[in-house]
Amino acid sequence: MENNLFQQAKNAVNNFMTNQNNAANATDKQAAQNAIQAAYNEAAPEEKQQLQQLENQLRQNDQLQ
Repeated sequence: MENNLFQQAKNAVNNFMTNQNNAANATDKQAAQNAIQAAYNEAAPEEKQQLQQLENQLRQNDQLQ
């Protein structure tokens, strides 16, 4: 069974990545980070690894801007 918080975190990161030129970019990024953190607390080991990858995507995006 897929963790609902995990799916929300993935969606939040995807939303942030898709809307990089959006004025709400900082808010989207914070929402993504919050979702990742919430999901991480309840994630299975394989989900934790994927959540870390999502977090890395956010960090790399910061370095590009």
